[in-house]
Amino acid sequence: MKPVGDESLVELLARHARVAAETLPPDAYDYIATGSGEEIGLREAIEAWRSYRLRPHVLRDVSVVSTATEVLGHRLSAPILVAATAYHGLAHRDGELETARGVNAARALIVLSTRVTHRIEDIALQLEGPWWLQVYVMRNRELTRQLVLRAVAAGATALVLTGDTPYLGRKPRQGEPPVSDEQYLVNLTEHVAPGEDALRAASMDASITLDTIAWLREMSGLPVLVKGVLRADDAAACVEAGAAGVIVSNHGARQLDRTVPTAAALEQVVGSVGARVPVLVDGGVRSGVDVLVAIALGARAVLVGRPVLWALAADGARGVADALNALRDDLAHAMGLAGVTSIAAIGRDLIA
Repeated sequence: MKPVGDESLVELLARHARVAAETLPPDAYDYIATGSGEEIGLREAIEAWRSYRLRPHVLRDVSVVSTATEVLGHRLSAPILVAATAYHGLAHRDGELETARGVNAARALIVLSTRVTHRIEDIALQLEGPWWLQVYVMRNRELTRQLVLRAVAAGATALVLTGDTPYLGRKPRQGEPPVSDEQYLVNLTEHVAPGEDALRAASMDASITLDTIAWLREMSGLPVLVKGVLRADDAAACVEAGAAGVIVSNHGARQLDRTVPTAAALEQVVGSVGARVPVLVDGGVRSGVDVLVAIALGARAVLVGRPVLWALAADGARGVADALNALRDDLAHAMGLAGVTSIAAIGRDLIA
């Protein structure tokens, strides 16, 4: 493969995506790539970040630039986290175990999905840094409770409650997830009662409310962030209910199509709750300039999903590390050109 040092970030991410498309089985590729409905939201996600314009500072000493930051008490090398995405086993035979090795090399933080393809404990053993658990509340809430308690015991430091998935969005070009029942239930089978329909028990509970935030917090003792927030009023309600942070997300454009791009929703959410809790954002982030814009609009950090899966499919742990490191380096480069030397120095005044 071409050395990463000879590639721009754009070239690297494009190569990963191309190799993934050429090598993954079509059903696995489509599962990762597809969006819901007409995929309008999917097409708009990346362009929404590109619509912003910048006013850089000049004649500033930018000989040393640091991308280091802190998120919920964790000191990180950059405000770039790995988003929760399901079934890494579709992209690589070692699935999340291999992703974890790449995350370690990049000194990043990963959010593990409820729908991982390995046991939570086995993935945790691979991780050298902090990690969070993304939580789907299942119809049988005891399954959720047991999974959360196991994650706590394995070292999770926060929970991410997904709030935009009472049921799955319809994706015309994607069939059923190409995973076996064994993979789907890898962390749940042992908690299913004899005679219970395991697949039904593990499906999403459409009755969850703001009260679920307190339930998770009290049961786990961990801070709970709410993911899937696109409205200022919902963000405020989540914080009033005890959320320790919110993640502006439209689920990778995989739920309700035509939702507002996260790049457009971010600033209103920050204006509503950003002084009280950290606001994170995902969806369509593909460059250091995107990250710079997100931080300038008030985000504490961004999360990336599909680029990590394409990197995993193309080059395993090395690909994951290369993608995350290249994105961090691109952020540092953009910061220097914008005349700022630290994450704290990135302000709203940079946005035209």
